[in-house]
This record gives sequence, structure tokens and C-alpha cells, in this order.
Amino acid sequence: MSKGPISQFIEKHYLHFNSASLVDAAKAYEQQLANGAKMMVSMAGAMSTAEIGKIFAEIIRQDKVQIISCTGANLEEDIMNLVAHSHYERVPHYRDLTPQDEWDLLERGLNRVTDTCIPEHEAFRRLQKHIYKIWKDADDKGERYFPHEFMYKMLLSGVLEEYYEIDLKDSWMYAAAEKNLPIIVPGWEDSTMGNIFASYVIKGELKASTMKSGIEYMTFLADWYPKNSDNGIGFFQIGGGIAGDFPICVVPMLYQDMEMHNIPFWSYFCQISDSTTSYGSYSGAVPNEKITWGKLDITTPKFIIESDATIVAPLIFAYLLDL
Repeated sequence: MSKGPISQFIEKHYLHFNSASLVDAAKAYEQQLANGAKMMVSMAGAMSTAEIGKIFAEIIRQDKVQIISCTGANLEEDIMNLVAHSHYERVPHYRDLTPQDEWDLLERGLNRVTDTCIPEHEAFRRLQKHIYKIWKDADDKGERYFPHEFMYKMLLSGVLEEYYEIDLKDSWMYAAAEKNLPIIVPGWEDSTMGNIFASYVIKGELKASTMKSGIEYMTFLADWYPKNSDNGIGFFQIGGGIAGDFPICVVPMLYQDMEMHNIPFWSYFCQISDSTTSYGSYSGAVPNEKITWGKLDITTPKFIIESDATIVAPLIFAYLLDL
């Protein structure tokens, strides 16, 4: 399929430095898929609030990602945007806000993420009402699920349909739910829904064991990786932190701790990050550091794009979609 105008533009003009790395990484991602490899996309930061779903949902629908790792915030914030979009407020002058300005936003029930404010009542509490019923139903039946599986149940049940405020095709979580795509959500407890779940446990209304744990996410991934690595599995990392570090460690864990010495390294690695190389920072570590940890091979195609992921990721996805 011929490339569209966006792809042609970046091939013509993105020739040096970080822009050239963007093109190289996109072409190598495309080659991985052409070779029959699978791809994990890890997503940190506030990409869902940045509405990455407008293009990432299509990446999911077109089978250009086979497994996702994301923070609990990204898991829930895509759905929040789906049901409360018109209540969000943009604050383009966020750099000029005073502490009093921030307090005023709090009192209005607005939680700021850089230039975007998430509405407490319409987003957080709207989800809480419905997800609690699903948690409680599982708890009463003695059933246990992963955080993303509970979200899938809520989306596919239709209970949120009356609230939809964006085109459903722009929700990456709904696209993932339709495909029942595996998602790894390390550190889910560090999210609004995670905090809310903990509050119900503290109040004695839910059992902590109803929610499957991070260790169980790792054991799931340890089972999934060998079964899907015949032609390689690539790793496309948006941002840094636990969303990237947790799943990439499955390879050295299988090799070193499970003594599966035939386990293949990740077959591709790309990270988009605005965290520059610094002292002890994993998010800012250059890809070669991962060789010493048994995550990447010497020959693994490696790319790092030091830029804003909200600029870079949509362009790479557009290239993969031939836009």
C-alpha cells in the first residue's frame, strides 16, 4: 500500500537528529511486523488524557500491536475522556498559574494534567459508580480478575453508553476490549481507580484478593512471551517508568531465574522520552544499558527519540497506518 501525505512529508523533511530517528524507528517497526514479529507498546505519562486514542485505537484495530503495557492512569483516563470529554477544561496558560489558581481549580473539582483539567464528578465519580458494581459482583462470587479485565467488562456491558461524548472509534480502550487484547498494568494501585478500590478494601466492602496482582501480571506475561516469540517480539516504549521497566524485565527473568536459556531477547526497541540521560535514571537510560541487564541483544535494532511523545507517537502511528 502506498504511503499517504503525512508519511511522505516525514520521509522528505525528517532527515536529521531526532526527526531522523523517528523515521528510522517507524520503518523498523514496520519491518518487524512484516517479518511476522509481534509488538508490545508500553505507555506511561498521560497519553490517554492527551487523546492518543484518536490514532492508537486504529493501530489496535489493524493488528499493529499485540500486547500493551500501561499505567493505571492511562487505563482509566481513556475511558474518562470517553464519558466526560465536554467537561474537561484546557488551561493553555498553565505555566503562569499561581498556587491560588491551582487551589481554585481544586475547589471546582478539576484535576490538572499539564494543560488539561479532568473533571472530578463527571469522570472519576461516574466511573466509580459503575466499576464498583462490577468489582462487588466478582467479590460476592469469589471471582478474581485483572484491573484491565474489570475495565473491559464495564465497557462491553454497555452501562457507560449513555455518557459517551466522543466517537467510540477514538477510544483505544474500547478497541482493545473488542479484541480482548492482553494488557499489563504494573503498579495499578497507583491510579485513581486503584486508590478507590483500596478505600473499599479498608472499609471492608471488598477483598483485596478480588483484584489480581502485579505478580500475577508478571506470571501471565512470562507465559505469554515464550508462546508468542517465534518470530520475535518488539518493544515500543512511550515514556519511561514502570510501564516500560516492568514488562521488559520478563526476558531476563525467564533467562536468569527460570533458566530458560533459549528465550529470545526483545527483537526491537524504541523509546520516545523527554527524559534526558542523567544520573541513575531508568527513563533516561540509553538503550545499550539494557544489554547489560539481559533485555536486548547486541544486534537488536535500537532507537531513542528524545522529544514530546504527544508529537512523536502520532507521527509514527500515522506512518504505520500509511497515512
